[in-house]
Amino acid sequence: MNFTINRDTLLKPLQAICGVVERRQSLPILSHVLIVIDEDKLSMTATDLEVEMIVRTSMPNAIPGEVTLPARKFLDICRALPENIEINFNIERDRAVLKAGKSRFTLQTLPASEFPSVDPIANGTTIEIPQKDIKLLIDRTNFAMAQQDVRYYLNGLMLEITETTLRAVATDGHRLSMCEIDAEHPGIEDSQVIVPRKGVMELIKLLDDSDTPATLTVGTNHIKVDLGDQIFTSKLIDGRFPDYQRVLPQGGDKIVESDCQAIVQALSRASILSNEKYRGIRLNLSKDLLQIHANNPDQEEAEEEIEVSYDGDDMEIGFNANYILDALNAVIDEKVRIIFTDANSSCLIQDASSDHCKYVVMPMRL
Repeated sequence: MNFTINRDTLLKPLQAICGVVERRQSLPILSHVLIVIDEDKLSMTATDLEVEMIVRTSMPNAIPGEVTLPARKFLDICRALPENIEINFNIERDRAVLKAGKSRFTLQTLPASEFPSVDPIANGTTIEIPQKDIKLLIDRTNFAMAQQDVRYYLNGLMLEITETTLRAVATDGHRLSMCEIDAEHPGIEDSQVIVPRKGVMELIKLLDDSDTPATLTVGTNHIKVDLGDQIFTSKLIDGRFPDYQRVLPQGGDKIVESDCQAIVQALSRASILSNEKYRGIRLNLSKDLLQIHANNPDQEEAEEEIEVSYDGDDMEIGFNANYILDALNAVIDEKVRIIFTDANSSCLIQDASSDHCKYVVMPMRL
């Protein structure tokens, strides 16, 4: 196995797949990246047995072969080399020799036959969708995923595919984010899967805002996203996601509309003096006015006033400031609509001009 490649051509795909590699592995092979040259193509694969990432690039005039290299060391070497330098890669017995200019590195290898592979998805549901649409769904919902919750099915993002929509939902039990796009998939069966948190965070690094199609395949145990030169595969969380439709508030009659950034900035300022542990803030609504109050155990206080469009009854309600801010930061309209029912019920946040994305935040007692 022998090939020569430009450092900059190698670095970006290597960075993409090394995010999958855990620093502490129970199996030595999992700290390695699999490199395969076949039919004028170079492919690199990394996995932690939960998520697998494959990147491919053209490699003419190379001697075919396969080998594994320690991923972090390989990446650090490539990062440290000068830009645009050519790297020659050669296998000598159980060592890989990298030469670049006057630099020479010898790395230990492990047999490629030991590298684990993900089973192909059989009888899966396959759809094609622009990358920017998948990225939008994940960008606008992933913040509400739980972290290390004992309810393991909350530690991920639920994707739901129907004949007419693609929907993403996340919740940690205190707030919920839901976003959907219109996508025609005639004849497919409705499916609902939960992608684990790590898979979601690695996938979003690969996606861009282009119309380039991505092929999404959902099986019983895995999800695969094929971007052409990049293939992402993740195990799915085996569990039943909560009935999110029941969580969405219905019939709220207290509707606030305002400039989104004005509320974000006022909340950010007021929350500086909120309780550091609970981050509680109090909202007071009256005719065309929103007041934000915060205080902490040191008897420090903050108060903000914002002019809003509101014509309902006066109301006072408490929230975790961070949860409200996360939802507001996911809104892409200049104007935001916040719908309240009463002081003991969740609020609903959405773009003023669209209901494709909805955010639910539970109140807190202050």
